[in-house]
Amino acid sequence: MSWSWESRIARAIDLTNQFPESAALLKFYQHVAQWQKTIFEELQAHPETDMTALIPYYPALFQLVNRHGPLVLAAYAREQLSTMAAQASGLRDLWEGAHFESEPAKFFARAPLQPFAESLASRGNPGTEAAGSTCPFCNARPVAGVLRGEGDGAKRSLLCSLCATEWQYRRVVCPNCGNEDKDQLPVYLATGLDYVRVDACDLCKTYIKSVDLTKNGHAVPLVDEMAALPLALWAEDSGYAKLETNLVGM
Repeated sequence: MSWSWESRIARAIDLTNQFPESAALLKFYQHVAQWQKTIFEELQAHPETDMTALIPYYPALFQLVNRHGPLVLAAYAREQLSTMAAQASGLRDLWEGAHFESEPAKFFARAPLQPFAESLASRGNPGTEAAGSTCPFCNARPVAGVLRGEGDGAKRSLLCSLCATEWQYRRVVCPNCGNEDKDQLPVYLATGLDYVRVDACDLCKTYIKSVDLTKNGHAVPLVDEMAALPLALWAEDSGYAKLETNLVGM
């Protein structure tokens, strides 16, 4: 299932009032998602496979960050992304799966690449029944899990952090290290937020947040996992590292 840009923005607006501790992140995300929506729509109308076509969108992103984003992002843009060569380098590094030293660096590559990758995926045929732990379309890591009803239980899929492709994945296995020992795969829930959970692994000490659509059918996983900031803070305080950060670096 694919969630439209309109549904993501609307959900972020709804959750801003429900989760005041995440309100600043969600408000920033609303602005970024609206900017991404414009890119996606233009790419759908005029398909492009060269990621350097994203370079002209950077000035508007810098203005958006200056007005609505964290100071650390604005400072990074001024100091590190003043040239088209630097912008292109970040895009290329993320697309090729390179390691990023900082979340600001990853943000400025990921923000334009997400609608680009999603546009490519929408015209392709990703193998959504693939069994691997990375995206079957672009090979990026998952940002969240999604639980749906199946018989008396629920089936799990993973959601790509880059192109938003969703693919099936086994319930009781760590998507980072492949651990299948259920005693080492604890699940944590927060009071008042029972439809988002932390799926952790005590072997590799990573976690991923999963959104249970059987408990909240209105959820938009890309947005709801972002809003569940208390769960992320708790998990990291407990010694777990997130398998892959989301757009806002959490």
